[in-house]
Amino acid sequence: MNTLVIEIRRAKVADAPVIAAVHDAAWRAAYRGLIPGLELERMVERRGPQWWQTAIRRGSRISVLLVGDDLAGYVNFGGNRAKALPYGGEIYEIYLHPQYQGLGFGQRLFAAARRDLALARLDGLVVWALAENENAVGFYKALGGQPVASSTERFGTKTLDKIAFAWQR
Repeated sequence: MNTLVIEIRRAKVADAPVIAAVHDAAWRAAYRGLIPGLELERMVERRGPQWWQTAIRRGSRISVLLVGDDLAGYVNFGGNRAKALPYGGEIYEIYLHPQYQGLGFGQRLFAAARRDLALARLDGLVVWALAENENAVGFYKALGGQPVASSTERFGTKTLDKIAFAWQR
């Protein structure tokens, strides 16, 4: 019998190329048709291995999910950047390679980030999602997130609505 080990750990500099590949695949799957093509390409290209190596070296809180030997996803989190919102922590991004989506791994990454934020005494949590990204909105609602704020973000010539979901302590 084969047993796959599922592990969540802090990202290492050596993980950067695979994190970049997961980012690329996940963003293309999530945002194709929502974010204009040229803007999406630019955003994906900016986040290559070098960008991730620098972020990891600078101490960004990035955790990765391993399924066996495969790096299947990552979560990037830290202090809440929207100071008008009364939550200490924020998940900046959480993505899984498309082949690992819908299997419960996103919930594991979310729970791990939430635990780490609580250990850092960053109570409460907020995460932003594009309103038209039905998968993300459904994911955060299923985890008990409550919409607490909205905003917009411009991508080239297109402006998209964003929703902030929050969790208390």
